[in-house]
Amino acid sequence: MLRPAPLQWRAMAATNSAGIELQGLVRSFRNPHGPPVHAVRALDISVSRGETVALLGPNGAGKSTTIDMLLGLTEPDAGTVSLFGATPAEAIRSGAIGAMLQTGSVIRDLSVRELIDMMASLYPSPLGVNEVLELTRIADIADRRTEKLSGGQTQRVRFAVALVSNPDLLVLDEPTVAMDVEGRRAFWTTMREFAAEGKTVVFATHYLEEADAYADRAVLMAHGRVVADGPTTEIKARVGGRMIRATLPNADLEVLRGLPGVLGVERHGEAVVLRCSDSDSAIRALLERHGDARDIEISGAGLEEAFLQLTSADDRDDAAAPQEAIR
Repeated sequence: MLRPAPLQWRAMAATNSAGIELQGLVRSFRNPHGPPVHAVRALDISVSRGETVALLGPNGAGKSTTIDMLLGLTEPDAGTVSLFGATPAEAIRSGAIGAMLQTGSVIRDLSVRELIDMMASLYPSPLGVNEVLELTRIADIADRRTEKLSGGQTQRVRFAVALVSNPDLLVLDEPTVAMDVEGRRAFWTTMREFAAEGKTVVFATHYLEEADAYADRAVLMAHGRVVADGPTTEIKARVGGRMIRATLPNADLEVLRGLPGVLGVERHGEAVVLRCSDSDSAIRALLERHGDARDIEISGAGLEEAFLQLTSADDRDDAAAPQEAIR
């Protein structure tokens, strides 16, 4: 069982029902070869206590810059950040915020246990070292020197460092990079246990299936703006349409594109995938022309399709907008 956070932090939190509030955030960076790079543009995001939220977006969408501002590592040009009613500096000083960023390394020449113990000593009400080792499933490497760890093991140790302060908010930027399938599964098992204690989690990831499986809500960013915000089921429903997949090795793709209700066609080996506006009309026409089709599957649009359509739509809007309007 996770122990309470410091009493003074809990007393402050009890009088304020706010969670995480990012309001009107703007951040630009100088570009020596041209106009400034607008990384984040008038960003508004709210996260309730106990919520697990995924930040999604293509490279350059502004996810990491948003996380840096949330943690107080980068000052916004405009806008405010509030973490449970406090500034980032106040929240971090209390030990209420744990973070695992996209880049970084662990201190050399220590055992894993020594590193976790040293980090625990920095906080007013940390978790027990053995508890963290078990929770993050690294007890078996507790006596290993940090410079002897594999990439996936290093990620898990960095996760343990983020957890040891007993945070109310855990912020993760691409947390499962370098982990194998088993390591990723163990990581998310730990995350479920952590979130079940009523903790708040914000994570950025390129693995869309992780957001679909583990987030209560996803915030999809493109060009520094929010283009979709809600449960992944709602985001997928915004795109609409359905997919038909069938094994059809000799089909003419141009003929398939001409079927009623079909928006697009792709071939994957002997299989074809039809993206449809009207799957009922499309499947009837497909079976009329190709009675030999087999292994037929009909499914709704996945998060990947929604991701691609919504971010590409923002690309088009961005290209059409006057430069002054998007600064």
